[in-house]
Amino acid sequence: MPIVANPSAQPDLIEASDGGLLLSWMESEGGSHVLKLSKFDGKVWDTPREVARGDDWVANWADTPHVAASGATWWAHWLRKSEATGHAYDVVLSRSDDRGATWSAPTLVNTDGVHGEHGFVSMWPEANGALGIAWLDGRKAGGGHGGHEGHGGAMTLRTALFDATGERISERELDARTCDCCQTAMARTSRGPLLAWRDRDENEIRDIVVARRDGEAWTSPHKVHDDQWRMPACPVNGPSVAARGNDAWVAWYTAADDRPRALLAHSPDAGDGFGAPVEIEGGDAVQGRAAVVADDEAVWVAWLREDASAQSLWLAAYTPDLRRSIGRVRVADLQGRGRATGFPQMALRGDVVHLVWTDISEGKPRLRGSVVVTH
Repeated sequence: MPIVANPSAQPDLIEASDGGLLLSWMESEGGSHVLKLSKFDGKVWDTPREVARGDDWVANWADTPHVAASGATWWAHWLRKSEATGHAYDVVLSRSDDRGATWSAPTLVNTDGVHGEHGFVSMWPEANGALGIAWLDGRKAGGGHGGHEGHGGAMTLRTALFDATGERISERELDARTCDCCQTAMARTSRGPLLAWRDRDENEIRDIVVARRDGEAWTSPHKVHDDQWRMPACPVNGPSVAARGNDAWVAWYTAADDRPRALLAHSPDAGDGFGAPVEIEGGDAVQGRAAVVADDEAVWVAWLREDASAQSLWLAAYTPDLRRSIGRVRVADLQGRGRATGFPQMALRGDVVHLVWTDISEGKPRLRGSVVVTH
């Protein structure tokens, strides 16, 4: 982990195209927020560099900035308020052509001009430095979380492609009715990027769905599993997805039948169909907020639980077909409680799983990290 002196939270951790790791996070400095980035080359983390800063940003425990590496082009996004008061904000995007030394002026991802909520972004690299991006879009939601508060229209899911210069290539609506504030997630299969999110139907069933982009078209969204979780408000607990070749895995939280559970399902055909999920853990202590990574040997899933004694971060491993549990370990006991600890992030480099999360120390958020050797 790089040395981070200031209060820090909202981490993102990804593998770069050269095999290194990129870690981003937000710091607070006075009335401003700063997005920073550090790279791990396998031996050391380099000196943190500043991506951008602003006093009109949205800092949210669940709706966090992300980074992506598309060849030599790096991308970063964050959320910027579109009005001085209220809950309206936009997604802005910046790119670097010199591996993070300098960054372009931010450009709007959502260009609807509606003072609503836009966020919960996933990004993925495309050919020749281009970028794919998906986000929850509130232009039809009456200026806010319409489904979350019971008014307005529905939150939607939109996707867009930007070329390496930052020009928009295309944009479309992928889902006309989604859960309002659950994270989206993406992993690239051998047949294209696989996107996962929490859907919302007319009966308030909020289960996890996926779609894959084959060439220029997206497949029809379909459920990973028919949980039938009827939920009158957004649980703020989205899925995580990993992929390797044609294999894909989705981890998620559900409380269908009033029983909290963390689940994991496998697809052998790039997301076209999923087998029955395995239950990672069940019971009232399960917080979910899962992260998943995989290689040819195993699948690792991290999740949070909280009981009367502490909140804790756990890591479990399964064979790729999920038929056998390899083991699990309690990674850390956290001082923070509830939402303050955010969502853990995880990346796999070689035979080492890297984890990073937010904890609370002396009343302030701080990044924490751990590594687990897998083989």
